[in-house]
Amino acid sequence: CEKKRLTVASTATNGTALPISVFMLIPQFLLVGAGEAFIYTGQLDFFITRSPKSMKTMSTGLFLTTLSLGFFLSSALVSLVRGATTWLGDTINHSRLDYFYWLLAVLGAINLAAYLLCAMWATPAASSKAEQPHHGTAADEKC
Repeated sequence: CEKKRLTVASTATNGTALPISVFMLIPQFLLVGAGEAFIYTGQLDFFITRSPKSMKTMSTGLFLTTLSLGFFLSSALVSLVRGATTWLGDTINHSRLDYFYWLLAVLGAINLAAYLLCAMWATPAASSKAEQPHHGTAADEKC
């Protein structure tokens, strides 16, 4: 989509609207939205299943904190790139978003490598409650 936008922008005159539709972005937004839905669900499940019963609420708060930290880092990255390069200019017709997308792809690959490295040390979750002996009190059963 960015390559098509750059091609159309290079042939357009200054100040005119580009003859392309925003609906070209629908497949990208669907993929990103579905990916985030799966990631958030898996991350919340990880926090809840791997934490002790007394820390379930705290783990949900930690999950939401990681989301907000991610949004903050995203804004910081955009500000840093905007200040250091001309990739994200004032007008989109003169911007090079493709370079920014490549930067995001490289950062995503580094993130994947870090995830795989951390996943090597992860241990499987404990088996279900039905298989474990229960030594709790009546108060634990109500929670």
